[in-house]
Amino acid sequence: MQQLIELAFAEDLGRGLVAVQMQGDHTSASSIPAEVWDSAGFMMKESCVLSGLEVARRVFAFGAPEAEFEELARDGDAVAAGDIVARVKGPGRSLLTCERIALNFMQRMSGIATNTARAVQALEGTKTRVLDTRKTTPGLRAFEKLAVLHGGGVNHRMGLYDAIMIKDNHVDYAGSLRAAVENAAAYIDQHDLGIDLIVEVRDLTEVEEALCCTGIRRLLLDNFSPALTGQAVELIGGRIETESSGGLTPENIRPYAEAGVDFVSLGFITHSARNMDISLLSDKALKSRHA
Repeated sequence: MQQLIELAFAEDLGRGLVAVQMQGDHTSASSIPAEVWDSAGFMMKESCVLSGLEVARRVFAFGAPEAEFEELARDGDAVAAGDIVARVKGPGRSLLTCERIALNFMQRMSGIATNTARAVQALEGTKTRVLDTRKTTPGLRAFEKLAVLHGGGVNHRMGLYDAIMIKDNHVDYAGSLRAAVENAAAYIDQHDLGIDLIVEVRDLTEVEEALCCTGIRRLLLDNFSPALTGQAVELIGGRIETESSGGLTPENIRPYAEAGVDFVSLGFITHSARNMDISLLSDKALKSRHA
């Protein structure tokens, strides 16, 4: 994550990315005297679940190491429009250089945390937990999955390296579900990986085939109806963890939870998140708003 923060600065300042005569924040350098120090507050423009505050702290620690960063809320808090969630004080030039980078992370992460919290709330009173997916913005997965945690969700695998997840194409290429599972189980043993084996199933026939295999941690019931999900859960009988997926949103997940699955995975919470509206306002601007 630190490398990505530094890359964000390189992207904005042109350092190491483009061949220009002078690199940096020319707007701040040209308009603000070097000796000017000021302070500002991060103000929420709408209600949401906050995420990215610790990332913002790290942004300022890198881009404005002289600055003082004070958190007035915590990641995972429900915040309202008008709330000041953090304050920062330091050289005016550096504060403005960091501003947009910090806000970009906070706005994106707060949108994901808010989506996740909506899904978690929809499942209140059931045992079912909300999982994310790999449907994330390339390069930003660590930030986006952290936001899922702030929203009350659970992280699925981080990538292709920390779990084996056999999907429909793997089954088709291997020749059968049983062949794919047996190959994967042998691979795990051969390489002493100690990682989970998750298997996606498309119908009850594949559920039955999977139950004849060993080594499976979870069955992913893909694009099942709630009624069919209930049948699958009954057939599995608690022998293997269960997960529902496929076009799920906070509006339609409740029946799957009531069918008895352990998890629901929603690409929606990351790929369809709307950035929350957050501003960094100078003390002068904040005072004028409350005058």
